[in-house]
Amino acid sequence: MRRGSILSLLAIGVVAGGIATAVAVLFPWLPTPASREAGRIDFVFWFVIAICIFIFAIVVAAMVYAITHFRAAPDDDSDGPPIHGHTGLEIAWTVVPTILVTAIAIVSAVVLSQDDAQGADPLRVDVMAQQFAWTFSYPGTSVVSPILYLPDNRSVELALNSKDVIHSFWVPQFGQKEDTVPGLTTHLHITPDRIGTYPVICTELCGLGHALMRSEAIVMTPAAFQKWLTSQAKAAASAASGSGSAPSGAALFKQNGCISCHTLAAAGATGKVGPDLDQLPAEAQRAFVRESIVDPNAYIESGFPKNVMPQTFGSTLSKAQLDALVQYLISSSKKG
Repeated sequence: MRRGSILSLLAIGVVAGGIATAVAVLFPWLPTPASREAGRIDFVFWFVIAICIFIFAIVVAAMVYAITHFRAAPDDDSDGPPIHGHTGLEIAWTVVPTILVTAIAIVSAVVLSQDDAQGADPLRVDVMAQQFAWTFSYPGTSVVSPILYLPDNRSVELALNSKDVIHSFWVPQFGQKEDTVPGLTTHLHITPDRIGTYPVICTELCGLGHALMRSEAIVMTPAAFQKWLTSQAKAAASAASGSGSAPSGAALFKQNGCISCHTLAAAGATGKVGPDLDQLPAEAQRAFVRESIVDPNAYIESGFPKNVMPQTFGSTLSKAQLDALVQYLISSSKKG
């Protein structure tokens, strides 16, 4: 091949590679990583993209060069010269892809192993999914929160469970997702490394309120996290011993996911999955409201399906919590 032809191929390849690189780099395809695991996953992504751009540039250069330099004349219907192949070229296009695919496999395997490894002194958080809310518990304490609080730069093990159907836990900035399966505990290791607030999303279609099954993951400094955990533990212990204030109905309404499915102005809730609690019948009694919480299929409001509301609140809420929640709903309703 003449020197001019080689330069033409190189020029076309550089232009094609430059365009592909600009498209890859100038657009924000991925969220900013907020965990070590996400950073590793992004590295694999860009490693593969770089290889793809390299191959893309070669293919485009060869195609454009062939089209412009070997185009047949309009009146030329003859066959091309008989060529039986090129052993060196066949070896090259077998060996080079093999090396590239092997490199991708090795890098992916290393990152997968690192992301699945538990770090030293991990913080365990129990994650409970239900239609249509997340609840986060911190073992060793009595702290339960509807929002996931995590310390910066500490290994975290999330133990995920579900009360009803399959859900899927995902924080885009953490780079990983894991299903929650009824009757099975799944695990996810995360090491947050960027302070901030990030969305917690369910990515498994889980029912009518799936799109509303959102929460937040707040990454804070270790000192701020410990201060929050200590204050929450003291408040929970005080409430449990009866030395503090009675359980808050408003807090229980939010913690147990009611805010995702129902409308209640007092709680700032605008859910449409379940009945509008601002329009409780004027004659609604405590017994009716309590039964609707612990046995939601006992009475179904017209226009709403059965088996949507979890049937576990009778066992997960104490008598004091049920009393507080019932009182909160009756006092907050506008009485339709």
